[in-house]
Amino acid sequence: MLASQFRGRIAALFGRRPSVEVRPLEPSSAELCYGLHRQCFAHAWSPTEFETLTASSANLADGAYIEGTSELVGFVVSRIVAGEAEILTIAVEPRLRGQGLGRQLLQAHMAALVSKKVGAVFLEVEDTNAAALALYARTGFEQIG
Repeated sequence: MLASQFRGRIAALFGRRPSVEVRPLEPSSAELCYGLHRQCFAHAWSPTEFETLTASSANLADGAYIEGTSELVGFVVSRIVAGEAEILTIAVEPRLRGQGLGRQLLQAHMAALVSKKVGAVFLEVEDTNAAALALYARTGFEQIG
């Protein structure tokens, strides 16, 4: 794990985006999700909440990992109901923001939702979160309320 953390730091220091792979999150990743969520939000969800979310067949959870490692640098969790999905949360490690990882993660997640026959995706975002609003606009979301 030291090597993967070191590689991520080097990429961040030199402004290069690290190579990531998006793959499904498992309940065993609950502690990693909690740690990352805690860095990104004032009120972090608990490891138990992440374990429940990732174990539920009603949810889709994807993680972005530094390629070839188990270093989680981002994740997104959605709930699917009757052909629609709601993105419950998305997080990208603060030191890697602004490098396209959120978009890569969201695009992979959206493709997975489409493969599950989801026809509409909804989310809520604070109107003061300019970075999130820009990300969602770049990926085709439109404000409806």
